[in-house]
Amino acid sequence: MDIIISNQSNEPIYEQIVSQVKAQILNGQLKEGDALPSMRGLAQALRISVITTKRAYEELERSGFIESFTGKGSFVKKQNKDFVHEEFLRQAEEHISTACDIAKTGGISAEELHEMIDMIYGGDSNG
Repeated sequence: MDIIISNQSNEPIYEQIVSQVKAQILNGQLKEGDALPSMRGLAQALRISVITTKRAYEELERSGFIESFTGKGSFVKKQNKDFVHEEFLRQAEEHISTACDIAKTGGISAEELHEMIDMIYGGDSNG
């Protein structure tokens, strides 16, 4: 499991860990049943507080990405396909919302934005 912490990021360290672990699970880099490093081990590897890794693991567990067992560790949880689809929808919506804000600020019409999305996505609105 590769985690890179950026000191220049405005995102808190625990959120950087959460987002990178989620991404690795969603893209299949981490699979169901894979063991995550211990909280203490990850903290040492990243040179951060154990409290920070604990907070990240708790968030990952709360959002259904991992499960933890006392004395055994934390493992990637089986992902429900609907849940994974919903997570991708949420992420896409977040990015589209940002794109819409930029488009509005730049005077780009909804039609122009839609054309851009169609071109980038690789399809056309007629098919």
